[in-house]
Amino acid sequence: MTNTREPRVHPVPILSLRPTQMTVGMREVKEKRKRWRERNKTKQADLLGKHMIPVVYGPDLRYYVIDHHHLGRALHDEGVKEVLVTIVGDLRMVEREAFWGVMDNKRWVYPYDAKGERRSFRDLPKSVADLKDDPFRSLAGELRRMGGFAKDTTPFSEFLWADFLRRQVSRKAVEANFDKALEKALAAARSKAAVYLPGWCGPADDD
Repeated sequence: MTNTREPRVHPVPILSLRPTQMTVGMREVKEKRKRWRERNKTKQADLLGKHMIPVVYGPDLRYYVIDHHHLGRALHDEGVKEVLVTIVGDLRMVEREAFWGVMDNKRWVYPYDAKGERRSFRDLPKSVADLKDDPFRSLAGELRRMGGFAKDTTPFSEFLWADFLRRQVSRKAVEANFDKALEKALAAARSKAAVYLPGWCGPADDD
């Protein structure tokens, strides 16, 4: 088994990539689409060359995306057909029945739906086009960008924050007034209730 990142020099169809999560923040996807359209053709080609999609090579000879789901969905929505991938793990030798257990053990899959509830691996979408919107994932992403918490290497850290925010702000409030919900999210992120989360940067104790 290899964990060295091995770029594929030939392009891979975006729709052949298998997601390892069920949701994305569509607000974040739209922002990536906007930034893509602002680039000229040369800069777009440069981005595709530099932002390779990290994948695990599966026993069915499929590539399973383990990061950059938002970018993959944004590129698909913008009509991009192919991307370059980087192989982070090769699990072709793993029996198909054991594959998702190994992925779960390595924290390379996050089978939770837009309500934050764990689902069966068989419910994972078959392509980036099938990823569902979780507004709390958008809220968490924006919260990190404004300094509410630090970027962290913990797998799926922004989903952990999304689940925390799901208990602090109602979905209706997020969808009705995102900026106001973000204010509430920032206050919650700086509280001691969030101290267990990756990248927490709330106020330090005086003592």
